[in-house]
Amino acid sequence: MSKLPGEVVASLLAVTTVLISLPPLHLPPWAIFIGWAATYAMGGPTPQNMKRIWPVMPVGSFFAFLIVLGFGAASKYFEGGAFIVAQMVILFCLNATMMLLARLPGLGFLPGMFFGFASYFATVFGGFGPVPHDPLMALLAVLPMNALGPVYAWLKHRYSAPETHAEALPRLAEQGQA
Repeated sequence: MSKLPGEVVASLLAVTTVLISLPPLHLPPWAIFIGWAATYAMGGPTPQNMKRIWPVMPVGSFFAFLIVLGFGAASKYFEGGAFIVAQMVILFCLNATMMLLARLPGLGFLPGMFFGFASYFATVFGGFGPVPHDPLMALLAVLPMNALGPVYAWLKHRYSAPETHAEALPRLAEQGQA
């Protein structure tokens, strides 16, 4: 069976995200792309990389969720400069705690935490999820979408023909392979 060019497989997968983002669930398609790109940035959809990225993206999203809740709670008690200081303290404490978790076995891929972190903020502040701007619904929306990113990377890798990138062509030509 002949495999399709990577650009075709990736584009076919990408178009499925249009359906994912439709109401009523209004899921965040970019969270798939972030997880997908992160998987390739770490070297591709190998079993080892999947084991590294899947546990940490939810950690990042969860800490971003706690930050949003903390900011919301602080807004009820502080205003002006005191509110800004409260936000800074909340962000510092929760971000440092999240980063410290990367010292634990199985949670060492810190960039993956930040991919989940950013995905959550984009979801909640972008109004995505079944209830726009709801912190819990945003968390429930972003978690499966980030998890699908490495699956999309694997599907693209599995069903694509081997790729030759433009920067490799001169070297391949010298070797008589292009």
